[in-house]
Amino acid sequence: MVGGGVWRAYARGVFSVGEGSAFEPWKDWKVGQNGPLALVRAAILAASPHNSQPWLFKVSNTRVELYANTERKSGALDPYLREQHIGLGCALENMMVAAAAHGYTATATLLPGKLAPIPYDPKRQLVAQVNLAPGQQQKSALYDAIPDRHTNRNPYYLTVLPSDFINGVRELAAGEQDVRVFLFIADTDRTRIVDMISNANNVLYADPQVNQGSDKWVRRQWNDVQKFRDGLIVDQAGNAPLESAIMKFTPRPLLRFSFRHGLLRTMSYREVLHATPLFGTIAVRDRYDQEQNLRAGRIWQRAHLLATTYHVAGRPVNEAVELVDYQRLHTQELADAALSELIGDKNNIC
Repeated sequence: MVGGGVWRAYARGVFSVGEGSAFEPWKDWKVGQNGPLALVRAAILAASPHNSQPWLFKVSNTRVELYANTERKSGALDPYLREQHIGLGCALENMMVAAAAHGYTATATLLPGKLAPIPYDPKRQLVAQVNLAPGQQQKSALYDAIPDRHTNRNPYYLTVLPSDFINGVRELAAGEQDVRVFLFIADTDRTRIVDMISNANNVLYADPQVNQGSDKWVRRQWNDVQKFRDGLIVDQAGNAPLESAIMKFTPRPLLRFSFRHGLLRTMSYREVLHATPLFGTIAVRDRYDQEQNLRAGRIWQRAHLLATTYHVAGRPVNEAVELVDYQRLHTQELADAALSELIGDKNNIC
């Protein structure tokens, strides 16, 4: 039984964190890095909602076109594909950072549009293109951070962050007309944000369709991790190592029961959030403007790369804004007043 247990643990990836073909793009992203394809290698390492990787690329010698692969959606959790477009902006930012490092002068053109409820049969859509011309090679700390940037859902240390890092994040939207960054460090603001996010999370995940849209991207079985090479994996879910190991062994129905009754969590979501020393929000003038969401995604990716250079972990906590999308779709009263009040700017929304 012991030998069988060890084999089963090995087969389920209990001892293999960050190993296997699913993780090769992070390790060989500089292999054979010639021409515009090097930019795509960097782009696919960007953040995306639930690691859904909703992008497609068309590459020529002088241009890379970025398409939304709207088939890779999270359903009721992102009914307007707003978060998907933020993820596409993250990929675009990685391309622009990589372009300079590979000796290109790059110009990004973001296509305008309005986000609407997901159609039954969504089509692939061109959202941006990057035109390339010869330029001076300019590598940067952000470029070097691309393979090291990972979403970290573990509880953070409630500590004082470097002031130059905080100032650097605060200035990321400098020069933007329709996008702004707001940061919150004070205890009162953090408590207020935690309450807002926790309450929104409870409302959203009370809907089975939201759970279904999210759950389709959770890869609990090691074979699924290697097969699909996307989604959220147990090892990055913010659980203790023993909890992660137990989750890999546990059948899915029992796993859902355990989560529902708090049997596998040493910390509640609210407690995890309370351990966060810094919250930030990226605000835009129009939540459903395609171009503004792409720009917001570029800023989020830049912020996360900057954090990585300071060895600071980061993660998105989007439930408060996701709730507004949910309420808008279901023609309910919107809970966006609290977000506007939080940032104190009526001309921008989160």
